[in-house]
Amino acid sequence: MWSLTPRNRTWANPLAWEVIGVIDTGGDCADWTFPAEAGAVRAARAAVRGRLRDWGLDSLADLTALLVSELVTNSLRHATGPIGVRLVRPADLDGVLLVEVSDPLPDPPRERAPHPEDESGRGLQLVAHSSRRWGTRPGRSSGKTVWFELAVPQ
Repeated sequence: MWSLTPRNRTWANPLAWEVIGVIDTGGDCADWTFPAEAGAVRAARAAVRGRLRDWGLDSLADLTALLVSELVTNSLRHATGPIGVRLVRPADLDGVLLVEVSDPLPDPPRERAPHPEDESGRGLQLVAHSSRRWGTRPGRSSGKTVWFELAVPQ
């Protein structure tokens, strides 16, 4: 069952040896697939930063890389198999950057209320509080996709 939160009302070239595959459809979309290995987090951050720099969106690079790091880390901790990262600048939504992280585990992530001494459990809270909106949906063929939107500065 997919959950809805107040901010989630709709369903909606790094080091080459670390990347399983790259699908780049031009200026509006970039996709990467990373192996479920520790280097995936670093490779995903580098890929996202590089693409945002190419698109002239340097001002979003730090925040986007941080949130992608959190979601890729969640995928590494809870799923096995490849991890997909996708950046989209939708033509019909001016001023929006859509970011998706996919993995083969079908179970949606759950926000936790960590105790101050807990060393984990804050990633989804960070995504929820830093993005315009976020959510989860079933993956394209299997698994799930966690997505978030960031406002593109004008």
